[in-house]
Amino acid sequence: MSPVHRIPLPGGVGIEIVILEWSMVKMETLQQIKSRAHEIRDEIISIRHHIHSHPELSFQEKETAAFISQKLSEWGIAHETHIGGFGIVGMINSEIQNPKPEIRCIALRADMDALPINEQNNVGYKSQQPGVMHACGHDVHSSALLGALKILNEMKNEFSGTIKFIFQPGEEKLPGGAKKMIEAGVLENPKPDLIIAQHVFTPLHVGTAGFRSGKYMASADELYFTVKGKGGHAAEPHHVINPLYTAAKLLLELEKLSDEVSQSSIPTVLAFGKITGAGATNVIPDQVTIDGTLRTMDEAWRFTIHDRLKQLAEEFSSKNQSGAQLRIEIGYPCLTNDEHTTSRSRSFAEDYLGSENVKDLDIRMASEDFAFFSEKIPACFYRIGTGNPAKGITSGVHTPTFNIDEDALELAAGMMAYITLRHLA
Repeated sequence: MSPVHRIPLPGGVGIEIVILEWSMVKMETLQQIKSRAHEIRDEIISIRHHIHSHPELSFQEKETAAFISQKLSEWGIAHETHIGGFGIVGMINSEIQNPKPEIRCIALRADMDALPINEQNNVGYKSQQPGVMHACGHDVHSSALLGALKILNEMKNEFSGTIKFIFQPGEEKLPGGAKKMIEAGVLENPKPDLIIAQHVFTPLHVGTAGFRSGKYMASADELYFTVKGKGGHAAEPHHVINPLYTAAKLLLELEKLSDEVSQSSIPTVLAFGKITGAGATNVIPDQVTIDGTLRTMDEAWRFTIHDRLKQLAEEFSSKNQSGAQLRIEIGYPCLTNDEHTTSRSRSFAEDYLGSENVKDLDIRMASEDFAFFSEKIPACFYRIGTGNPAKGITSGVHTPTFNIDEDALELAAGMMAYITLRHLA
């Protein structure tokens, strides 16, 4: 399937013939993938049900990885396990000898971990692990990638080059499984020319997908303030320094800074969601902790705010008996979709779904450790529609009633296979 400009045919008539031939080949490939995705639909759904009912938390995905490895082995797809934890990496090599020089290797990634949430769905494949649930759709991502790989492995004579696939642990927990896998060398030998991932999205109706070029998701850092005091009996206030009062003052200062940075032209969120003082009605604690998050869409601005937070902590400590110590856990960077890779991927999605079913996405202040990949190589992280209000499927991710319209699995597997093949064709 060579591009038109590679075929030296003289005259406009000849070029029109080549365009027609290429269009016919493309249509045949599209229909072939759609047909195969439909044929394996039940198998993909069954795989998703197994993974969903046996969720494992971040960096604990031992059985999930073993199940995925078993499926790959059954299909004769070579791979390695225990990469960066329980990660899996493998390759499907083309049977065509002369790979296209522009793109020799494309990487596909899915995450595998679940969340510490107790599932409330009444379904036959409900989580069998109390307090653990696939509430972010990583069971869907892994199942869809398996389906795409099964299709692509059967079509090794339809593309040139190499497909590298990555099943990643620990997306939901710092430092992020993507970071660990990159450190383990998943982007080397060979280095992919680009990487693609997809993510469930309830606000998009099943049968649709969403794309955004450029900056798409925010960086995320964890903030931990410790306010120290002098604990003791509440009936003896002259013998204590109450860190609760000092923490209250600090929160007001942090609110002022939050209001200030939120007025920036750069989308920014500075928020605090947890305060802990292990005292009682008659016990003054020795310290209080305040935990929060910083999210922004610009890396330079991100670390400018770090400096502002450190300065605030120092100045606050100098003015108060109870010192305020700050620890910043640097998390995921901004996720940036490469414009060329995303534009091409979107056009392929329009082929597969119809242009009316491919939507523009807004930026999101949520974060994704796929951003570590997007820092290293051209990347496209897109959304696959999984919602269906008519079926009552409206709950968002990270909720105990999250679920998907499983028609999305067939589409997600087939579309990922098609986008991949078109990039390599």
